[in-house]
Amino acid sequence: MRVAVASGKGGTGKTLVSTNLFWAAQKAGQEVSIIDCDAEEPNVVEFVSGEEISTKLVKQKIPVIDTNLCTYCNKCREYCNYNAIICLPPVKFIQVIEELCHDCGACFVACEAKAISEKDKTIGKISEKGYNMHARVIEGCTEVGVFSSVPVIKESIKQAANAPCAIFDSPPGISCPFIATVESSDFVVLVTEPTHFGLNDLLLSVETLEYLGKPFGVIINRAGIGNSDVYNWLKNNKVPLLMEIPFDREIARVYSEGKLIAEELPLYATLFSQLMNTIEKTIKQQSGYIQ
Repeated sequence: MRVAVASGKGGTGKTLVSTNLFWAAQKAGQEVSIIDCDAEEPNVVEFVSGEEISTKLVKQKIPVIDTNLCTYCNKCREYCNYNAIICLPPVKFIQVIEELCHDCGACFVACEAKAISEKDKTIGKISEKGYNMHARVIEGCTEVGVFSSVPVIKESIKQAANAPCAIFDSPPGISCPFIATVESSDFVVLVTEPTHFGLNDLLLSVETLEYLGKPFGVIINRAGIGNSDVYNWLKNNKVPLLMEIPFDREIARVYSEGKLIAEELPLYATLFSQLMNTIEKTIKQQSGYIQ
């Protein structure tokens, strides 16, 4: 079971939902892993951490061009979709812009002069911690200055490939890191807020997930502020409302102290357990395990 917790914008409460969902799953005795896929700004370990199990470096291949063999034919630059190679044949100048390279290997294939070799570049690391005997916390973190966190996200998800249950704390927005996270999921929990901004970004997320063919439901965080537009849209489009989390001072206090509301406030232990059961039942129904 793979569950992604996502949204179209930052600050809606994705980490609040994913960490408390993780806590509820492990409390019920499930073998579960939470993967922090917001590799540019991971913060899951602020709420659920544990004893270090392993650390793995994430590397990518960077082309190295031998100017003694290069014929300056310009094919490597033409093959590169990411503009990571500068080639000026008249003055016999060629250079790789490492920050733009996506490790696609196109330049390596294009070079008929065999002037291109490859070297490793560290772009991030993955840490795995044991929360208890049957729960794991996996954090992907990109190096400073790395343009794309996608390779780190994909490797982080691979790290949890054998986990019976995995919860992905997705990066905000709907760009490549979001796609890399939700494409591996069985179900997506979209977290929004009842405001104009919340609805606008929810619609962007929904449009993307429908294109990808991913089932989803919605949690409204900070319920009680804003207006009813989000509720009306969910009703009119028959989108399931999974849970409401009120705009509440006590929740803000617990969260600001780096604690879990499911652990500190008994009501939310029940609500997140029910949410986990609902998601599991929905996935089984869509997979044809139950009618």
